[in-house]
Amino acid sequence: MKCDCEGVADGTDVLEGILPVLLPPLIIPCAVVAKLQEPDVGENDTPSPHSWYLLHVCSSNPFHREKANLAITLHNDHEEIMAQATFLDYPNWNVTKQDDWVSVFQELDSEIPCTPLNTLFMHLFVAVDEYSVGCCKEIIRTVFKAVPDLHFIFLIVPSYMSLGSTLITVFNQVGNIPSLVYDEDFTVHVCHRHSHYPQLYIRKARVEDHDDLMPIFLHHDTILKETYGEYFLAELIEAQDEENHAVVCEVEGVAVGFMSLCSRVNLQLLHECFDLGPFHGLCTPHPSDVLEPSPELSAQGIPDTELRSSSQDSQKIVKELRETASMEAKESTQGKVTEEAPKEDALAPVQSESSSEAEDTEQLSQDYSTEFTAYSVSNTSSASISLPKETSSFRPIYRGASAAFCIQLFCIDEKYEARSLDFMNFVFSLFPDKDFCIISLPHLTPEFVLVQNFVKIVPFNNCTLDQDLYVFHRAGLLKTINIRLATVSDSPGVENLISTLMLNRSILEDLKKYNEARRDPDGTPLQAFVAEVAGQVVGIAVIRNEMDIEYIRSHYNIEDFIYFSHHQREEHGHLYHFALNPIFRHYTKFFLKEILRLGFKSCLYYPVYPQSTEGKVQSPSAHSLTSALHFLVPVRPRRQIVYPLEKLGINAPSKEVSKDPLGYALNHTNRKLTLEPKITVNAKIVVVGASTVGISFLETLVFCSHLKFSNLTLISTHGLPGKKLLGTEQRKFLASDHCFNDKDHALMSLCSWVNVVVGKMTAIDRAAKQVIVSREDIVLYDHLILCTGQQYQVPCPTGADISQHPTNREVAHSGLRRYTGPVPCNHFTLNNEEDCLKALTWIRNNSITAEGNVIVYGNTIDTYTTVETLLNLGVRGSYIHLVQHPPTSIITCINNYTVEGALEDALRAAGVTVYHDALLAQWNDGLDPNPIRSASFTTPTKPFKLPCSVFFSFCEKNVDYETFKAFNDACLVYDGRLVIDSNFHTNDIAIRAAGPLTKFSNRYYCNEWTHSSFNSKEIGFQLAAAMLNLFDPTLELATEPPADLDRLIPMYKGAKIKGGILPGSYHYLHVAKPAIPTPLEVQMAQPDFGSEIVTGNARHGTYFRIHINKYKMVETITCFSRAPFPASNYIRLFGQHEQVLNNLCARYEDGLVPDLYR
Repeated sequence: MKCDCEGVADGTDVLEGILPVLLPPLIIPCAVVAKLQEPDVGENDTPSPHSWYLLHVCSSNPFHREKANLAITLHNDHEEIMAQATFLDYPNWNVTKQDDWVSVFQELDSEIPCTPLNTLFMHLFVAVDEYSVGCCKEIIRTVFKAVPDLHFIFLIVPSYMSLGSTLITVFNQVGNIPSLVYDEDFTVHVCHRHSHYPQLYIRKARVEDHDDLMPIFLHHDTILKETYGEYFLAELIEAQDEENHAVVCEVEGVAVGFMSLCSRVNLQLLHECFDLGPFHGLCTPHPSDVLEPSPELSAQGIPDTELRSSSQDSQKIVKELRETASMEAKESTQGKVTEEAPKEDALAPVQSESSSEAEDTEQLSQDYSTEFTAYSVSNTSSASISLPKETSSFRPIYRGASAAFCIQLFCIDEKYEARSLDFMNFVFSLFPDKDFCIISLPHLTPEFVLVQNFVKIVPFNNCTLDQDLYVFHRAGLLKTINIRLATVSDSPGVENLISTLMLNRSILEDLKKYNEARRDPDGTPLQAFVAEVAGQVVGIAVIRNEMDIEYIRSHYNIEDFIYFSHHQREEHGHLYHFALNPIFRHYTKFFLKEILRLGFKSCLYYPVYPQSTEGKVQSPSAHSLTSALHFLVPVRPRRQIVYPLEKLGINAPSKEVSKDPLGYALNHTNRKLTLEPKITVNAKIVVVGASTVGISFLETLVFCSHLKFSNLTLISTHGLPGKKLLGTEQRKFLASDHCFNDKDHALMSLCSWVNVVVGKMTAIDRAAKQVIVSREDIVLYDHLILCTGQQYQVPCPTGADISQHPTNREVAHSGLRRYTGPVPCNHFTLNNEEDCLKALTWIRNNSITAEGNVIVYGNTIDTYTTVETLLNLGVRGSYIHLVQHPPTSIITCINNYTVEGALEDALRAAGVTVYHDALLAQWNDGLDPNPIRSASFTTPTKPFKLPCSVFFSFCEKNVDYETFKAFNDACLVYDGRLVIDSNFHTNDIAIRAAGPLTKFSNRYYCNEWTHSSFNSKEIGFQLAAAMLNLFDPTLELATEPPADLDRLIPMYKGAKIKGGILPGSYHYLHVAKPAIPTPLEVQMAQPDFGSEIVTGNARHGTYFRIHINKYKMVETITCFSRAPFPASNYIRLFGQHEQVLNNLCARYEDGLVPDLYR
């Protein structure tokens, strides 16, 4: 049998088919119930738990399944569910209030130090009767294994009720307690951890442990044995001294885990590679420490975010923590299962793990040093960063002794891995003068249970160390953390905690509002919570009621995580601030769980607004970036229907749904997620190119809610897209593929999850797994994803002398030649929004709109959108020259004569001169081309020359030369494009590529098909899906494909889309299935073409064409309209059956569809 921890809603429908089951009626919530089957019980008889069948509670909270903190389902090898249990963090039967049960239960038995951290309550247990006892024990053991901090599980039953023969095997009676609602007493039973999954006994290692430990080592790896010999472990144990220790964990006299420790740490290397400022460099405070920059550096703008505390206080605190930890270690070695309740004095002031949204980085601190500096969490990057420049050029200098020891070797039997943290009490007692335990791991090593309690340290940008560093502070062993509602007396502690944060004033103002009125001036309920350890405030959180829950439900897929109808409106909370001392970062989920319990909430939402919306000035309503961001799950936005609100009138959606506020990325947690672990993937995944493929790839990884990719890096010339550089102007220089727009980027907030390196890839070192950026900076990778795409290149003039009147036939074609000269200042190749902004600025600054000829060279759709943009900017049509070079194919970029005819009329009406089949011959008659004052062209008949003030080039796209050189120098197979197989692999297994950059290997015999033929967003998604097989253990192993399948290329079904505003202010959209380009007339001549539905007239700006294939599916959509139209709505028509469109074909044939726009 297998146990699965899961969200409570999962598998419920299957459970309702289990008959018979064990379900004590005492744990059924008091509500109206409908029995699927009920035993024959007399009116006055008390039913035995074994005679009850599965009940379905017909209420808004069935079995608490939706709002339970943990659900365990047990199934057999045939996937048949045998049992399920749900657990919550408060009692059932209303014996106490949800937020005030601790004192009541502690009074029951002083020997049971129950706290919200170490206690859960069983609310439901069902099982197949035949196996109920075994199922119950297995589920209980799984619960204790899944929640390492858990020590007690309580079960509450009416006093007249017996537990039966199943639950009595694991629960013991503690006492009786009255109910707040019912006129009867209830019996409290408890289940202890030590009876099912006890804490491990830790002791010093002995040589005789060698035989027990070696099978565990060899099960994982044989490298140590091959390197150091068969008895390396015995030799390591024998070599123990004051600096080196070996420790084992023991179960029933058998060693099941090993840890080797050393007090010698290379702090110099760590200081060079990692930002250890928040932990005082892992050193003890020293009077000669240099912790702040000189006045000269400070004057240059280095922020002073340091928080001071007295050295004497720090030393006193450290001494107390050592004594506490030492006492706890002794208790652990004696095998006692009790909670620590040390009498510590107040902890020193600490800096919290929070920061401003404008910075969008997380800051950490620690309670040991006399100086505290900013600290950014490794996998949160808010802005594009350049590798060679650190946030500050200043590096602190620490002269104190080392305060850290390291774990050199660690191994434990998988059955006891969940108890790995039991080592820490004992190992800290071995180093009474040390306060930090560190461990370094290769990037590809999966995070195991032990390091999940450590803090991952941020490496410096120029760090090339191929390991991650984790730190654990002695104080992190304390279990006395208490979460409670804030009071007025907490204000000084909170102020001290957050004094270094950029949005500290906003947090303090919200705290003041809570203490004064418990709500905002507009009446919105407000709650503030503090985390407290020994009287010291170590965390602060502020939430409000979520007032826009209808908007959230309609615009985000929150029902991927909750059943919305099971949650009351007031149970949705909005997280505004969250700051927690990094020493206690492993309690973040506990903090969130307590916020939900104490605040009577079931869900929390946290928005991340686009960077451009908040400046450096603190806004009273601003959100501080929560340090809990990576413990939340990102929620995908929902595709929105564009409603014609004016036409719908009273039938339009409510304003709460249809309003269009500032877009934001939504993050979420709920009760079901508070005990669900995320799988951390530390592999360095480097994406080169912020193309549609690259963004889609990153989006897919980021929105895997059960995975956390901590080392995603994007290398891009201009950073992440979506900066809205061109403002809200509708007309863009470049056509759109309708995959992502600025709002889509805001709704994803990739900057919260992806590190961005601004620069250009200039080389790849495959042996060292390094990408060279801008010829000097190094980015390490484990998996390299190349999706740079293709770009418009500077055209290379043929050099023909037009005074000799040559024709195109007499001129050597220069299409394969690369332009190597200096790019003229008034020459523009537009490939992205930054290029467009640069061109727009140059045009306005040089008064091109008033006078001066503009040459647009090329024959792609971007030439038309650029001409329209120039006309809209005020450039007179007579000054615009559209020069189209000889086509490489008989297929035009529009591929529709009707639309092309309307375009030609619009260009003619605007006064734009169009030249066909022209080759660029010279700039400035062959003289210095900077700036371009004239351009000469040859044609099939006679040459011509044009004066030029600005030159736009849209020649055929190609791979950038520097990118090509990087591939070629790295010996990646390149044949016009980068060669890949059907699984995106290049000839290097660690390097994948996708998008227009690539072509399939010749062994597939399909040179006509490339990734350019398909939807780039779908390509990125499929690339991510292929990568997830490497990292996601929840995915089923793919079955072995047929032998010949690897000879076929994958076919993708997403639509190829292009659109924009063309000359004449025509709004254009073309949606088609992936296909080898073919003239429209040839397509229509095919016998299996199907039919087409056309309404309107292109020249009148009312043209709408739909192609229905022979299977009655929508295959092509072409819109050409003067009036704007909801393009996103029309795109969704692709791939739909015509009957879904209200029998479109029949109605069209009957003349009932005069205008498809209406």
